[in-house]
Amino acid sequence: MISALVLAVVAGAAAPQEPVPSPQPRHSSAQLVLRGGAIWTGAAPWPDDVDLSCSRELIEPPSARRPGDAVVELPAGAFVMPGLQDAHGHLLGLGSALVEVNLVGTASFAEVVAKARAAAEKLPDGAWVVGRGWDQNDWGDKRMPDHQSLSEAVPDHPVWLTRVDGHAGLANDRALSAAGITRDSVAPSGGEILFGADGEPTGVLVDAAMAAVPEPALDVAEIRRRLLFAQRECLRHGLTCVHDMGVSARVLDQLVQLHREKKWFLRTYVMLTPSERALIARGPWQTRDGVITVCGVKAYADGALGSRGAALLEPYTDRPSTRGLVSLPKGAVLALAQFCADHDMQLVTHAIGDKANRTVLDAYEAVQVDGGLAARRFRIEHAQIIAADDFVRFQELGVLPSMQPTHLTSDMPWAPDRLGPERTLRAYAWRTFHELGVVVPFGSDFPVESVDPRKGLYAAVTTRGAGSEFALRPDQQLSRVRALRGFTYDAAYGVHGEQRLGTIEQRKYADLTVFDRDLRTCGESELLQAKVLLTVVGGSIVYDGRAR
Repeated sequence: MISALVLAVVAGAAAPQEPVPSPQPRHSSAQLVLRGGAIWTGAAPWPDDVDLSCSRELIEPPSARRPGDAVVELPAGAFVMPGLQDAHGHLLGLGSALVEVNLVGTASFAEVVAKARAAAEKLPDGAWVVGRGWDQNDWGDKRMPDHQSLSEAVPDHPVWLTRVDGHAGLANDRALSAAGITRDSVAPSGGEILFGADGEPTGVLVDAAMAAVPEPALDVAEIRRRLLFAQRECLRHGLTCVHDMGVSARVLDQLVQLHREKKWFLRTYVMLTPSERALIARGPWQTRDGVITVCGVKAYADGALGSRGAALLEPYTDRPSTRGLVSLPKGAVLALAQFCADHDMQLVTHAIGDKANRTVLDAYEAVQVDGGLAARRFRIEHAQIIAADDFVRFQELGVLPSMQPTHLTSDMPWAPDRLGPERTLRAYAWRTFHELGVVVPFGSDFPVESVDPRKGLYAAVTTRGAGSEFALRPDQQLSRVRALRGFTYDAAYGVHGEQRLGTIEQRKYADLTVFDRDLRTCGESELLQAKVLLTVVGGSIVYDGRAR
């Protein structure tokens, strides 16, 4: 663990051990009053001449001013909206990405090697070098890398560098030895070990094969530190709520402890890992103030498209020898889904390829549950490539496709090569779901993608990358309000939270995001430039960007 801590200090040396907490929520009769600005409620219009008042964590009608009230005069042009939510994120992963070796945007494998070597030079021999974010699709040579040059550059440290999607990683020679990976190794079910022409492992491990790498575990202090870094990053980007995917009991314990210490303010809906059977059997629960809610379980049915681990019904167009990897077959998905249904827990299952989506839909359909499956709001996370006959099954079964618009803009340079033209027209199809009347919660999948929700809004509205004129799926472009709804009401609906979240209405939680311009009417490019003025959770300002 010492090595992991040393790496964290090297990568984030200017940061304190724990970020300075935001202001504590108020539990008094004082009000937070927002005066001025345009208010988009997501529901009934708010009168122009009525201030927005928050009392004891809830939105309330304005009452007589009291000396303790905090009245905030918003600047001209300010835009008040329901608090932005991210329906699919990984908080510990985000915190880790902020302190480990950052490989996002590297333009070549040589740059990856250079960053790993620079990090290793600051560590004692034998300490692990851990990083994340490389994407071979961004390099001139788009083949998966080979560890040889990395091992030569960093011979005295185990190195483990995870691909941007989290579904593949590169190990150097020391890390391969620690993992016991040799030319004779056989990949586990749902995983892949890549070998070179000489029969030796290249160092690239995909999905289930990654578990062999004995990456040092984080101690409690480091888990806390990374969670707090993630919280700070979410709040400064205007997020008031995150659905945290794949949370272990150990991490949940620290979330709850931080909340007890009045250091955790980000509203968090926890989806447990499937291995936490005792916690799943406990059923849903939440803290008294509703800041932390444990409500579901996150599973994986396949891998990712970028590493060709997404399970497809037909072979990859650019590699006809493979159809991807299956993480959980139908029987395993059904057994987990039934266990969740029996304990009133949501199951949300990662499925990217059309085969994986069909497998999960088939399993969900077989679940026996009183009142029908639709009431449980089981979800498929990503729902990225769908067989033509399966779109309507989401509607018929009441299954929610939880989607991440920035996956389209990140994948667009290479996804058509993976899928071919026909399958591309069945991918990233959130508007197709909307036209069927299906609710689509929006998120980002951070740290796979940026935590910044402005990028997700831009992607949903334009289906273009920033600064590009090419739209991959122009038929899927959404109106501003429809896109905003995906990150507010629809996200709340995705966790049975719409009675308390997602719109600005009396008696709902006072979770608000305030921008410096109206996201409904500003120019498209301005969606990426809008500044977060305030992030408000439970009636308290937890991020103030007005003077920044």
